Amino acid sequence: MRFRRVFRHLSTPHWRTRMVFPQATLDAIEAAVAKAERTHAGEIRFAIETSLGPLQLWHDLSPRARALQLFAHLRVWDTAHNNGVLIYVQLADRAVEIVADRGLHERIGRSDWEAVCRLMEDHFRHGRYRAGAIAGVDAVGTLLARHYPAAASPGENRLPDRPTLL
Repeated sequence: MRFRRVFRHLSTPHWRTRMVFPQATLDAIEAAVAKAERTHAGEIRFAIETSLGPLQLWHDLSPRARALQLFAHLRVWDTAHNNGVLIYVQLADRAVEIVADRGLHERIGRSDWEAVCRLMEDHFRHGRYRAGAIAGVDAVGTLLARHYPAAASPGENRLPDRPTLL
């Protein structure tokens, strides 16, 4: 367990999330998810977490491991064609992780997902949270449209478009 990381998580207040992701930004992310999902048959879920709890820190849970936990908890896997994607933002670690369901994992390489994460992190590093979140959703939407076009298998919207604050 690294002291600096623990301190950063314990000292990051939850109101900070509301400050960098105000209602208008959450509305814009929701609209971007809805717009992107009209171009493909996949599902996008956006989750924002301020910081980890003491037990998670004690076990040195990485942002990737937390994203995998949330992928299951938020039921992103519950899509008809196994093409759900979780975009996970963790403010305390300043990290973005993308977890794709097995149907996408076979078609889209890890390097493509990593490029989207770095794009978002670059925006966030410069304080452009709204622009970074929307750019990430748009990039994920483009990747999904390439492999799951909307006309190929229209489906119902099983996951909420609204970002989840944890």
